[in-house]
Amino acid sequence: MAPSVFAVGFLLAFFSLSASAAIVETSFHVKNLTVNRLCQNQVITAANGSLPGPTLRVKEGDTLVVHVFNKSPYNLSIHWHGVFQKLTPWADGPEMVTQCPIRPGGNYTYRFNLIGQVGTLWWHAHSQWLRATVYGALVIRPRDGQKYPFVKPYREDTIMLGEWWNANPIDVENAALATGAAPVNSDAYTINGWPGDMFNSCRPNKIYKLDVVPGKTYLLRIINAALNAQFFFKIANHNLTVVGADAAYTNPFPTDVVMIGPGQTTDVLLTANQSPGLYYMAAHPYASAAGVPFNANTTTAILAYPKAAKQPILPVLPPFNDTPTAFRFSSNLTGLVTSPFWSPVPQKVDENMFVTIGLGISACGTNQTCGGIFGQRMSASMNNHSFVFPERMSLLEAAFRNVSGGVFTTDFPDQPPFVFDYTNVNNSFNQSLLMTPKTTSLKKLKFNATVQMVLQNTALIGIENHPMHLHGFNFYVLAQGFGNYDPINDPKSFNLVNPQERNTLGVPVGGWAAIRFRANNPGVWFMHCHLDVHLPWGLATAFYVENGGTPESTLPPPPAGFPQCS
Repeated sequence: MAPSVFAVGFLLAFFSLSASAAIVETSFHVKNLTVNRLCQNQVITAANGSLPGPTLRVKEGDTLVVHVFNKSPYNLSIHWHGVFQKLTPWADGPEMVTQCPIRPGGNYTYRFNLIGQVGTLWWHAHSQWLRATVYGALVIRPRDGQKYPFVKPYREDTIMLGEWWNANPIDVENAALATGAAPVNSDAYTINGWPGDMFNSCRPNKIYKLDVVPGKTYLLRIINAALNAQFFFKIANHNLTVVGADAAYTNPFPTDVVMIGPGQTTDVLLTANQSPGLYYMAAHPYASAAGVPFNANTTTAILAYPKAAKQPILPVLPPFNDTPTAFRFSSNLTGLVTSPFWSPVPQKVDENMFVTIGLGISACGTNQTCGGIFGQRMSASMNNHSFVFPERMSLLEAAFRNVSGGVFTTDFPDQPPFVFDYTNVNNSFNQSLLMTPKTTSLKKLKFNATVQMVLQNTALIGIENHPMHLHGFNFYVLAQGFGNYDPINDPKSFNLVNPQERNTLGVPVGGWAAIRFRANNPGVWFMHCHLDVHLPWGLATAFYVENGGTPESTLPPPPAGFPQCS
């Protein structure tokens, strides 16, 4: 009787879940668009003629179908940042990792389910620096019959933080890669596509404004879509309560400032409980790398009460290098264990990895002149392996077709090749530690293996906070700290009860972070720094998760119309 009872129960659960699920279908037309920012016209690449691109709104359990038409002059792919992509890795999007690009004039349909996630995610181009202007929000609400685990907001609004160049971002990246030097900094930051009114040389006629009703509570979905900037975000005279991060519920965390790295999302509740007036929402960089030039501008939007005074109030943002505030925010979030999507932290670890992350250099090349440190090319690595994208076939297709030879290797190491005083600035320019071999090396994992990874920041070239993003999974943040990780004493501080879940985490400047995840999704999953300046330098690797031996744990073939490299 047991099998039949199980079958009936499974069917009832399936129909119960299916009853509220829908297919949400839309199209992206990606092409050139002329916009005016900072008092000048600029041609950008954009989706559906807007910056940011369209917000996609779905319910948990829905299937999302997006037809992407590439009418731009560039190769294109779209990544659905934070979506698990269970058995749909072909839709994950990173160019040459899970797919070949959509060529100019081509198209591809992304189709995937949104199961087990409620909150705020986003989508963006994953080809070169196109995501500077090709991005938008992905809002996942509870399915019918389920509620938020917090007070129902009167209204929801999305706050997308971005970065703006008075130039073509692709040209900015290509110019830097040609010389091996760092790219030029952006000219402005933006809130929902607009820099705000803090620019004395250019007073814009457009600034984003959120009208509020006194006494009402709002859910703000904050997304950092910037390429290379982490932000402090505040609203003048208002407190916030964090209730979610990276589409995972958190225990309520009261704060007056949010620190948010590229790729991260933070859901906060805001109650309009101040006297009628205009209040600035403002963001400026958290610049953790000492001595490195950065754009010190502030981007603004306005929170407006009815019958408000004319002059907005500006919040006092933390200093640019306020690491204590950044760490206090990022390390105090905890997971909501009463969430319907919470799973206990796996206690048994199958794969133990200690991975150094940081900058370095690579050889300039014969008869070339390079603009990096010591006349070489700027580089970056994980465990001294500097990642190179394949050229003839995507990693996922090569794994599926078992043609790894000449495309990738599976020798990514569990330990760095050298043991040294990782965070000691006296090693910053030690040339014996700086050279980074270029390789396309992956870490192979058994299906359902539990992986623990300690990400150890280094002081090589300089120390800074690196926002590390893992595709295909959430991970538990067990602990974070400064200095070199202590394998004897630091595990004593691991939170194995209610750690925050994330898909992107800023590894503390001059410090470390311990994360854990279960590799329960077959495919090839990219892990990389979400500072886009560091991605083409090689601060990345990928996990190759094997099939699990059942139809429900086996990678399916690529869908019809899958982009080809040749």
